[in-house]
Amino acid sequence: MKNIIFTFPEGRRKALTMSYDDGVVEDRKLVEIFNKYGIKGTFHINGGLLGKGNHLVAEELSALYRGHEVSCHSFTHPFLERVPRITALNQVLEDRRELEAQVGYPVRGMSYPMGTYDSEVLGILKSADIAYCRTVRSTGSFGLPDNWLEWHPTCHHREDILAKAEIFKELRYSCALFYVWGHAFEFERNCNWGLIEDFCAAIAKVEDIWYATNIEIYNYLTALRRLEFSVSGNQVRNTNSIPVWINVEGEIVQIAPGELKNL
Repeated sequence: MKNIIFTFPEGRRKALTMSYDDGVVEDRKLVEIFNKYGIKGTFHINGGLLGKGNHLVAEELSALYRGHEVSCHSFTHPFLERVPRITALNQVLEDRRELEAQVGYPVRGMSYPMGTYDSEVLGILKSADIAYCRTVRSTGSFGLPDNWLEWHPTCHHREDILAKAEIFKELRYSCALFYVWGHAFEFERNCNWGLIEDFCAAIAKVEDIWYATNIEIYNYLTALRRLEFSVSGNQVRNTNSIPVWINVEGEIVQIAPGELKNL
């Protein structure tokens, strides 16, 4: 059988994704920094808190986060495992409904409010058609998620991300994923906006890194895992609606949507 290895788009071996919670006014500055360096972010927002306190107003979501991803964070930010099941389900569905009305596309990602959940919450998210949900449990590694509804990040941005960036850039194995999370208000509170700017400058424009949102990574890896290979490894069929890339004996091969390809 041929030696076949999965890769990110266009044969890139690594991917970076950023994930920030709550939809606060400090996101304006964070998005500006991300856009400056070509970094992609996912922003998890509470639809029921928009326009209140330090939260953004609903009308600015579409323009502010253009090119990034808007994702759920529950409607009003409760502990989902401490409310009735129907309440938890409505927290997710109402958040989706409000955010989708603002951004104009299906919102299927999420991060856990308070970072907490239990097995019943996992079932509720499946019922609400949530594709993935980020936790706050740092792995310290660059691995891929085992369970999309328990997507553990590499680290919070306070966990020495500059050193991790240098390690990540030197990695040579395929499908390495660097996932950073946090809250934009922390940079304002701690007077350390320079940290995220230095990180973005250090990690930007690396040829071997795919800069993607959470949902883009979910969609791409899901498509990769759905490829249909012959036993001999000489053929592959892409039944997905997006192209994918694989490394076949050292050669990067693109498989178009619906294509049956001889390898």
